[in-house]
Amino acid sequence: MFTNRPFQNQPFQIRQSGQRMVRLRQAAAISCLALAAVMAPATHAAGTLTIAASAGDPGSWDPIDTFLVTWGGVGSQIYDGLTMRTADMKLVPGLATSWEMLDNNSRIRFKLRQNVKFHNGEPFDANAVKFTFDRLLGPEGAKGPQQSNYNAIKEVTVVDPYTVDFVLSRPDPVLLTKLAGYGGMIVPPNYVTEKGDEYFNAHPVGTGPFKFVDYKPKISLTLARNADYWDGAPKLDGLEYKFITEPATQVAELQSGRLDIATMIPLSMIEVLGKDAKLRSESINGPTTLALRFNTKAGITQDVNVRRAMIMAVDRDAIIKNLLQGNAEPVASFQGKLSFGDDPSLKTLPFNVKQARQLLEKAGVKAGTPVQIDFRGTDSNFREVVQAVAGYLQAVGLKPNLKGYETSVLLNDIIPNGKTGEMWQNQWGGWTFDYDNTAYAMYHTGQRWNPYDSDPKLDQLLDAQRNTYDQAERQRVLREVARYVADQALEMPLYSLNTVYGINKRVKNLILPADGRFRFINETID
Repeated sequence: MFTNRPFQNQPFQIRQSGQRMVRLRQAAAISCLALAAVMAPATHAAGTLTIAASAGDPGSWDPIDTFLVTWGGVGSQIYDGLTMRTADMKLVPGLATSWEMLDNNSRIRFKLRQNVKFHNGEPFDANAVKFTFDRLLGPEGAKGPQQSNYNAIKEVTVVDPYTVDFVLSRPDPVLLTKLAGYGGMIVPPNYVTEKGDEYFNAHPVGTGPFKFVDYKPKISLTLARNADYWDGAPKLDGLEYKFITEPATQVAELQSGRLDIATMIPLSMIEVLGKDAKLRSESINGPTTLALRFNTKAGITQDVNVRRAMIMAVDRDAIIKNLLQGNAEPVASFQGKLSFGDDPSLKTLPFNVKQARQLLEKAGVKAGTPVQIDFRGTDSNFREVVQAVAGYLQAVGLKPNLKGYETSVLLNDIIPNGKTGEMWQNQWGGWTFDYDNTAYAMYHTGQRWNPYDSDPKLDQLLDAQRNTYDQAERQRVLREVARYVADQALEMPLYSLNTVYGINKRVKNLILPADGRFRFINETID
């Protein structure tokens, strides 16, 4: 049985302490930034834009080796896909000038752009496209996380030097969007074959607007303008990406003038940046959605009513208002409003401490029952959020234990191998802006990010929407998926996080993408 305890009012205490934490962080950060600005002068090469790569060093610049959204911000400078997506999410021609569906949608014919060269002088043609996808769908691609995104492609055949056919084993209504990034970016056959995969990982070559100059692992990646770029040479001389994973450090570097664009800002620092005459901040709706996924195979979270109780125990609106400073929107499924498949009519379980306690009591959960929550320990913004969640869960009688991991350990070992606690941080960028890319990976049987669940109904729904090009039908099915996941309470949906940038005002003509995938073509520096 649960008893009324002094801690039962903790949600209010969390809101108050959250406000105090914000003021303390602001004061501390202002002092640190002022000191950094005095001690460290700016060191910019003329015409070079410096950007923080907030995901850290991915360790490989091969397109088939990544699933990180922020990798795409760098990769989009080096490589091109057959298609491209603009900052306003429109799909446009890339290395393919046109495409058409043939043979009852079982084949896609691409006409390729002519007179394009890779950075090493190697010509781009149909053989390069075939090599890229043979490699992606073969043994080398099997080592990375991208192959499953393209397994609808049975084979790529060369029709002529500038025409290729993609023969499909099944429909894939998101394939054209996928070709705009990550595994589908085109690589140079001769270079990769001669140099080998390991060399290519650290010395990337593509057809993009910028070409590789230097790579210092865990420190920086330097690129130079591709003067021969097929879509017009960039106006910038070069780009330098710095691998800075700590938000406070990004702000300090921005304040000191050593960084032009910060891509991870402590939300409490947005107001501070706005008061700096040299800087500005921008907060726009983004694709990154956060939730706490439940372990449905072990512990008290095996019980759907316990999971529902835990969702009802947390005041997400208070977290968004006080900890995230309003730079997020609550979600009812694991997607934001920019996602195809989002259902604005779907509502999550309401914040109701009394009902949460009743559900836990009915399920036989005793006061003080431990609950482990695994999270990315380097994510300072989410660290405060998960601390607040722990406080709310403690207020209904549970005993949360927070366990932080290095991001790579959590993503590559703990989650895929089913070694989590009762809950874990689930964060997804939705690089296709289509719920399919998220939902299939999260909920389909056997997928890397679904270590515990195997639900035939979910599998059937997810497969059904992949097997039609009827977008209205796909949207209907995807919304049914979201409703089913919500009914089963497979996760505690939290919020869709805004993409927040800190920018030096010397950067002009900057177009801000929701997902951080810049393409620096017309930008200039004063």
